[in-house]
Amino acid sequence: MNIVQPVTSVDPAHFRRVMGRFASGVTIIVAEVSGDVRGMTANAFMSGSLEPPLCIVSVAKRAHMHDHLIAARRFSVNMLAAGQEALATHFAGRPVAGLSVQFGSVDGVPVIGGTTGLITAELDAQHDCGDHTVFIGRIIAMTANERPPLLYHASRFAALVPLREESPSLPEFW
Repeated sequence: MNIVQPVTSVDPAHFRRVMGRFASGVTIIVAEVSGDVRGMTANAFMSGSLEPPLCIVSVAKRAHMHDHLIAARRFSVNMLAAGQEALATHFAGRPVAGLSVQFGSVDGVPVIGGTTGLITAELDAQHDCGDHTVFIGRIIAMTANERPPLLYHASRFAALVPLREESPSLPEFW
């Protein structure tokens, strides 16, 4: 049975469990400051606007990436493909022994290869959001391929399994 808790007092573990029920893609945000390239796994990412093209990422204020992203002003969003779980784990702060990450570059912004989608962006705005900051990026470049995405749900990685063949009658969300 599901128990509904009032929002006046939310247990952090309960908050994480409930929010974890929302399946999301997995990204790695990468930025460079004075030759120091850093990456951070993030699933709090979304499209922001079609005109102008904007993307949004939420970063904890305590994360090393937070101030690095502010200083860098430009960043990449690397949408991981199924099979890239080791990268997600590594950039979530749990180093994977023997993993060697080679960064590429798109217009001087460091990127990770082999992903299903890639965006480079310039920091356009940032907004306080409790213990996080919401960063809005103006998209500079983007690309995608047909690799299936890496998903995250209920504290586990998952892969996309289509429920049926593609249908031309699906709604357009853009």
